[in-house]
Amino acid sequence: MRDLAEMEIDALGLTGRPATTGARRRSVTVNRAESPLSWLAARGLVSPRQLEAGERLRADYEAAALGPRVTMRWDATPAGRPAAPADPALGHVAAKRRFDAAIAALGPGLADIAWRVVCAGEGVPGAERALGWPARAGRLVLTLALDRLGEHYGLG
Repeated sequence: MRDLAEMEIDALGLTGRPATTGARRRSVTVNRAESPLSWLAARGLVSPRQLEAGERLRADYEAAALGPRVTMRWDATPAGRPAAPADPALGHVAAKRRFDAAIAALGPGLADIAWRVVCAGEGVPGAERALGWPARAGRLVLTLALDRLGEHYGLG
């Protein structure tokens, strides 16, 4: 999926503001549908195992934040008996437990960068600045975090 937008850039990177016309303004076209993790994977900076570990964490994060369904269920009812109503809160709670266990397995140092890049969708340079880390340290720590997540999820 492509969601292209012109974004302003400054000396530190993307500002997050839509590009405006004017002198001395620089802009770049970005795909807002692409996550920072998939961007790294597309450039060979993280392995497929690390990508899968990060995607599992992100899936649990998103599932844990889901509210109850407010629309009609369109799945088929088994013939002869009515379907038991599914409790959406149970899936929410299970996803929250899986997410909490993964974050606990990472520990405080690795969980920070993993949450910022994988779950919050923050770019690695922005996460480095927010955490007060030197430039280019974030990708190294992120790969360590993704490796530990891979071990936690039992990926080969």
